[in-house]
Amino acid sequence: MRDDEATTIDPATAGPTLPAQTSAAPQSMTHTRARTRVFVAVALVLAALNLRPAITSLGALLEEVRDGLGMSGTVAGLLTSVPALCFALFGVAAPRLARRRGPGAVVCGGLAAIALGLALRPFAGGTAVFLATSALALAGIAVGNVLMPVVVKRYFPDRVGTMTGLYSMALSLGTALAAAATVPGTRALGGSWRAGLGVWAVVAVVAVVPWLALVRDRSGAGTGAAPVPVAEAPVPAGPLPAAPAPAAAGRITRSRTAWALAVYFGLQATGAYITMGWLPQIFRDAGISASTAGVLLAVTMVMGVPLSFVLPAVAGRMRHQGGLAVGLGLFGFAGYGGLWLAPAAAPWVWAVLLGISNCSFPLALTMIGMRSRTGAGVVRLSAFTQCTGYLISIPGPILVGVLYQHSGGWDLPVAFMLALLLPQIAAGLMAGRDRSVEDEL
Repeated sequence: MRDDEATTIDPATAGPTLPAQTSAAPQSMTHTRARTRVFVAVALVLAALNLRPAITSLGALLEEVRDGLGMSGTVAGLLTSVPALCFALFGVAAPRLARRRGPGAVVCGGLAAIALGLALRPFAGGTAVFLATSALALAGIAVGNVLMPVVVKRYFPDRVGTMTGLYSMALSLGTALAAAATVPGTRALGGSWRAGLGVWAVVAVVAVVPWLALVRDRSGAGTGAAPVPVAEAPVPAGPLPAAPAPAAAGRITRSRTAWALAVYFGLQATGAYITMGWLPQIFRDAGISASTAGVLLAVTMVMGVPLSFVLPAVAGRMRHQGGLAVGLGLFGFAGYGGLWLAPAAAPWVWAVLLGISNCSFPLALTMIGMRSRTGAGVVRLSAFTQCTGYLISIPGPILVGVLYQHSGGWDLPVAFMLALLLPQIAAGLMAGRDRSVEDEL
């Protein structure tokens, strides 16, 4: 759905069709709903800021954590795949939980899990406990990943591209801040990697507060009174409508577009988690200091801040997003090619190029919102795309760790990253076609 097109609200997800005279709604109600949408936007931004620091803060300190817990390169590769595994496993439960409790309540619970996991992780005495506490935080991130597009569709049906860009920008900002600030913060806190990782729990606690307010206001501000225009009507914050019949729900697997989106999402996630988990180590092995390597990762992540805001808005106004997928893939070829040939020759250039390529993530999120006509369809498509995609992404970081350990260098791992871009571009071309999954079921 493009931002400049008329919005059609599905009766199953956003209430009854509104009569023509809704434009006569009282001005005070319009202001109330505007304030509600601003509040929801702030809550979305705060939540998005916490959807990646658990991962990139660890990437910046991976060598210290490996030494402190006695991890091998293969186990470290497994650790960098844990996010994708948790996102796939726990993301499956998000739609069902949202139908029973409401998306706001589930996102709020997810943020609480992030805070608790990040608070407990520094106290881990071994690899198993470290993985378990990381998994708790990642479970909270998983439900947020799936339900963010749903919240956008419900509260901002007329601004899907713009709001997707806003929270994607906030997500990129949180990713970059964690990458850049973790090493200096660790030094300021006495040099312990445990303190450097644990401090991010405080940021997650702050994000819980506005979602608690949204959970208490389960009916949505201003609902139940005089009707208002569709573009301004907030969607109730309570539980989602009943799930479709099992036979209908299963048909999402018959959609070629859904599969193309899942493959595209999975391959871009593979590249993203390899980058977040291993890029600092690549630079450190090339002779670059730990602090500079962390800043280089931050540069890669911060490129997504402006681009994640602009790209979804641009994509939302295009009938076919395949060209954007190709362009982002070409930036990835240039960045990985530089890492392969001369990682220390122009590290800032490689970091910027990879940062642009990583904006495949907000493009994928935007296409999820555009490839279905209804809010219920977005729930199904988001869950299928992200859960299947994250399953696809699991082997990549593990294989990079194995290749790194057994080859003793980065030539083979980086060549593997380059090769993955080819099927990613092909899947992006197919996912970007102007059609809805409902047409293929």
